[in-house]
Amino acid sequence: MRADLETDAGTGAARLVEALDELAMEVAFGLPGIHNLAIWEALSRSKIRMIGVRHEQAAAYAADGYARTTGGLGVALVTTGPGAANTVAATGEAWAAGSPVVVVATDIPSHLRRPDTYRGVLHESRDQAAMFAPVVKRALTVTNPESVSADFMAAAELALTPPTGPVYLGIPTDYLSASVPSSNGASRSQTPPPGPDEGQIQAAVDLLRAARRPLICAGSGAVKAGAGPAVASLAQRLAAPVVMTYAAKGLLPPDHPCAVPATLHHPEVGGLWDNADLVIAIGTDFDGLTTQNWAMPNPSRLLVINVDEHDGGKSYPPDLALVGDAAEVTDLLSERIPGASDLEPTRQRLEQVRRALRDSIAEDEPEALSLLDAMAELVPDDANLIAAMCIPGYWLAGFHSMARPRAFAYPMWGTLGFALPASVGAAARGSRTVCVCGDGGFLFACGELATLAQERLPVTVIVTDDGGYGMLRFDQVEAGAEPFGVDLETPDFVALAKSFGLPASVVDGFGEDFRRRLSECLKIDGPSMLVVKAGLRPPPNTSPRWYRRDRGEPSPIRSQGVP
Repeated sequence: MRADLETDAGTGAARLVEALDELAMEVAFGLPGIHNLAIWEALSRSKIRMIGVRHEQAAAYAADGYARTTGGLGVALVTTGPGAANTVAATGEAWAAGSPVVVVATDIPSHLRRPDTYRGVLHESRDQAAMFAPVVKRALTVTNPESVSADFMAAAELALTPPTGPVYLGIPTDYLSASVPSSNGASRSQTPPPGPDEGQIQAAVDLLRAARRPLICAGSGAVKAGAGPAVASLAQRLAAPVVMTYAAKGLLPPDHPCAVPATLHHPEVGGLWDNADLVIAIGTDFDGLTTQNWAMPNPSRLLVINVDEHDGGKSYPPDLALVGDAAEVTDLLSERIPGASDLEPTRQRLEQVRRALRDSIAEDEPEALSLLDAMAELVPDDANLIAAMCIPGYWLAGFHSMARPRAFAYPMWGTLGFALPASVGAAARGSRTVCVCGDGGFLFACGELATLAQERLPVTVIVTDDGGYGMLRFDQVEAGAEPFGVDLETPDFVALAKSFGLPASVVDGFGEDFRRRLSECLKIDGPSMLVVKAGLRPPPNTSPRWYRRDRGEPSPIRSQGVP
């Protein structure tokens, strides 16, 4: 019979798990090591589900996938030195996406540490926290056993405070076994973000009322604020098309009359930007991926709504910036715009864009259109879709629409090996998840098939096998070089999946066999894998095919002296 945490001996590890309980954490991800076994012992007596992964990097990816798809805190528990170092790249991915993740890593025993001296203790590094400093909001280290719980709660609060992002917390391993009195719990009191004053609101309303061709660009900040209804209301009152970034997919459903069916990378959609007399940026920073490295011209007028004033205006100078929660500020503006506009012209314009996109993709890469149509038809609206840095993932990021927010995740930092372990996190609460990988990136984390099997997670893994790093092969050929170092010797992926107990099959291309097999996979309660033998041409949202660069259009950010 499992004892309650209150009967625990009162160790630092028990206090850490109590803090997890206080935050109502349902699941954590990690890999045990000699230095953090006390945490596993405490977790064994809690209600928290501990999902053990096969590589520390996967723990942080899984915590990131959980955070992106649920909006809650993701927690990764890893061990000292090499174990912590293994998580850094995945923590950087969480940082690029602004995911609220806490990476808890043990460190060498406090009494063995000597300032500025490497002594050769097992797993020792000179400054473990410093490895994480460039890719976290803050790198914290517990300085006494009594503060383990409070320091974790502080790390969690910091990760969840807008603008959200990952936090590192290091704990000397001896603090986990130290006797620690029971705490009364640490209170959480997030400071609400500031809001614009009445004068700013009125100035923004004046901009909106004067606009004849407004365009809304919504990013991850709008999703994190739950601003979907507010954005929809403002769009309808203005009859404004809404372009959604990769991270904002599903903020408006595909059938909404103002929802633009693709990102700004295609000329048909880019024309909406060029024609707009006012761009309203809601929760987006106009990063390089979105703007083709800022080759998009400065908008005629720019209204920014962002919880971080610097973030909102760092790429294009705004005419007005409203600092505050995206949902609250957008609602304030919508309330001041009288009545809903006639949406029919906007709907017709976007239907023209949609048809032009289909015609363009059919001519450019018909196999990609088959993929997009199959995914739109077969993947349920309530499923998560996790895409890797692979050519099918690029097509989905640019041109696949989602029915709801937080259902799509893509590696914003550009890390290979993201999709499969992130799917572990996305499916941790039982949500059907579809993971799209390339053959190269899949091998970064193929050991997580064991995690899927052990935890019986409902993940359908689609591996597209084009014989290597297809995007890099394209880059070499486009540069006039012979492919070198990009063709891979790969295993029998079906046999590999079956060795872990997963149902698996292989098809050629994204035609009818793909549709039939994918439909079968999606009916399986647990994990499954579908291998697709196919080579696709990269889509227009990949940097070698950015159309504005091909036109030689100047970058406004470079004209301001930024390299």
